[in-house]
Amino acid sequence: MISWALRLYALILLLLGMGLGLGGAQLVVLGGSPYYLLTGLGFAVAAAMLFARRRAGADIYLAILVATIAWSVWEAGFDGWRLMPRLVGPVVVALPLFIPAFTNALKGKKLFSLPVAGIAVVLAVIVGAGTHAFTPQPVDPVYQAGTTEPAKEATVNADSDPDTGNWPVWGRDDGGSRFSPLTQITPTNVDELKVAWTYRTGPDASGAFQRLSVTPLKVDDTVYICTAWNDIVALDAETGVERWRAPSGAQTDPFGSCRGVAYYKVPNMDGQCAARIITNTVDSRLIAVDASTGQRCADFGKGGEVSLLKGMGEVKRSYYLVDSAPVIVRGRIVLGGRVIDNQYWGEPSGVIRAFDAVTGKFSWAFDVGNLGRQTEPPEGETYTHSTPNSWAPMSADNKLGLVYAPTGNATPDYFGGRRRPFDEKFSSSVVAIDAETGKLRWSFQTLRHDLWDFDVPAQPTLVDIPGPDNTVRHALVQATKRGELFVLDRVTGKPIFEVTERRSPTAGQAPDERASPTQPYSTGMPSLAGPILTERDMWGITPLDQLWCRIEFRKARYDGPLTPPGLTRSIQYPGPAGGSNWGGVAIDTDRNILIANATRMASRVQLLTRAEADRRGLEAYDAEGGKGFAGAGPQLKTPYAVDMTFFFSPLQVPCPGPPFGTISGIDLTTGKLIWTKPFGTAENSGPFGWRSYLPISVGVPSVGGAMTTRSGLTFIAATQEDHFRAFDTRTGKLLWDTKLPVSGHAIPMTYTSPKSGRQFVVIAASGFAALKSGSGDYIVAYALPKR
Repeated sequence: MISWALRLYALILLLLGMGLGLGGAQLVVLGGSPYYLLTGLGFAVAAAMLFARRRAGADIYLAILVATIAWSVWEAGFDGWRLMPRLVGPVVVALPLFIPAFTNALKGKKLFSLPVAGIAVVLAVIVGAGTHAFTPQPVDPVYQAGTTEPAKEATVNADSDPDTGNWPVWGRDDGGSRFSPLTQITPTNVDELKVAWTYRTGPDASGAFQRLSVTPLKVDDTVYICTAWNDIVALDAETGVERWRAPSGAQTDPFGSCRGVAYYKVPNMDGQCAARIITNTVDSRLIAVDASTGQRCADFGKGGEVSLLKGMGEVKRSYYLVDSAPVIVRGRIVLGGRVIDNQYWGEPSGVIRAFDAVTGKFSWAFDVGNLGRQTEPPEGETYTHSTPNSWAPMSADNKLGLVYAPTGNATPDYFGGRRRPFDEKFSSSVVAIDAETGKLRWSFQTLRHDLWDFDVPAQPTLVDIPGPDNTVRHALVQATKRGELFVLDRVTGKPIFEVTERRSPTAGQAPDERASPTQPYSTGMPSLAGPILTERDMWGITPLDQLWCRIEFRKARYDGPLTPPGLTRSIQYPGPAGGSNWGGVAIDTDRNILIANATRMASRVQLLTRAEADRRGLEAYDAEGGKGFAGAGPQLKTPYAVDMTFFFSPLQVPCPGPPFGTISGIDLTTGKLIWTKPFGTAENSGPFGWRSYLPISVGVPSVGGAMTTRSGLTFIAATQEDHFRAFDTRTGKLLWDTKLPVSGHAIPMTYTSPKSGRQFVVIAASGFAALKSGSGDYIVAYALPKR
């Protein structure tokens, strides 16, 4: 029996050796590490000797294991997650060689004993660690950015930010700081928070849950939310009991969501709709209802609503969506819209428009293809098609009379050959627009000729920070998918922290493309982008899928950040999910600390000729005609389609290793990093999307953002796992961690209930299909126990 088991073990070892050897040979040909080839050959020799029951086979394998330990520590240091795929498999395979029944069946002199093996392992670790310490490592900008002294205590300016207990705007204030002056919940008592109430928004008409990403508003004693299909709901702030529900009648959309509503108090008006709630819908309407009753505002548009399709021309379902909360500035509702990616050149316009907050009448348009015309298009004309759109939340400065709009790139995303001069000027930018006239004040471009779907995805965040000689700098912080954080003067658009022009790769681009040879980098701020990838950064669960990742990395084009897409496969890191996404940043305005969560996931991109796209049958998405996405973007009316996928191993784990997500605190007075850490655990992650249930910090992708409080707390959910956390804003120390019904991909808010005087913290939890994090329809409120 032992003899047969030994031979079976030898055959398994031989198969592993063949896999490692063949793959390792391919990797060597591609210029990669010889470890896998040498190890595969060693496995084969050891297997042959073990099959013949020769003890030398065990000695050879154990010698390979010792060498593997040294090599692993040399490549990965003592990072446990990066050591795992290098060591766990070889160690598990070695375990039978320490079973006496196995070793006694072998012939020949015994060279390795347990003590000898232990000494060899220790020496291997020392050698690996020593060589790792003296080998240049890839630079990770966020970890190399330097640190400051621990953040100073708050400088409270209660006059400029009074404790009203409300959360009246999506980002709490027009500038989107997401900073609350409330102090009842503190670092010393936050661990006492308990669920105070839960509200279920309900499923849509088909019974399926859509993504719920709303940040509620709270005014007086009422909380206002929108559902995933744009119904407006008013809840009692103390109990969460529904007061009224205003159905929108919106047609549900597979790509739609509602991130928030707007509250507006009409000056010098009493009675019906003196205070109103305004929402934009996924089927392109603007609706106003009375804040007390939910009844439609008769003085707003027609029957309380305004169509957002006027002047847009033909708009197919899903091709134009408005899901970010509108911003209201100087009596005008300002909004952009989201255009579906990569379908065809000529998709709907990215025009930004303003409407009167009382009557709903059109006020002005900002159409980059026709900057001289702020009116609606004449009869028979439309706003300029395929222009950069503004789908992310906007911010405003009422004193300056400016609206700040982040823009995406002009569709389609991965080929820019048909872009016009105005597309090139305004894509992937932050634009300051006069709130009363719609005229351009200034624009700042974060990325030129964007070929990577690196839309500026986040709300421009406004903050006043100390300047030299006791001055105040009126700043705007713009987070980007690239992981760059640009800090600008919001009056002029000029950088406050240094921006440096760096050479950018252009090799491998399509013959008729024109990638920019240089790009702007925010060198005065830490980057959240992650390191420049090398082969040793490739990950996996086992040596075999790690080897696969290394081969694919070597086969692809990768010249560092912003490697252009082309007809051969390239690697994009970070991928189009970010870096930062629409969750953006939060700022503790007392302490001048910026909190940013970021994702680190790579993608593989390849352009397909039109002939290849036709062969694959790639067609534009058609919600009515039943034509879904075919795994690639057709990019019709251009020479190329695009095939873009996440860079995952065959076991469906990311190829570049962890952390896959981070959270960081940055001092806005100096631009220095205060703290950073992997964000999230492996609890809901695993091969093939399975849950590992391992509550071990690894850093996972996140969608959503944070909010901060005067007491020094940062609240955030956002991660792939269903957790809601509170951190110490100054140090990054985790102070509170609770489970949500499903993951919460929204931005939390906080308020004081006038009935009890208690402070509540509220988060929407709906899960997210793309992250395989479940589905739900929960609004959950937390508070300290009643005393």
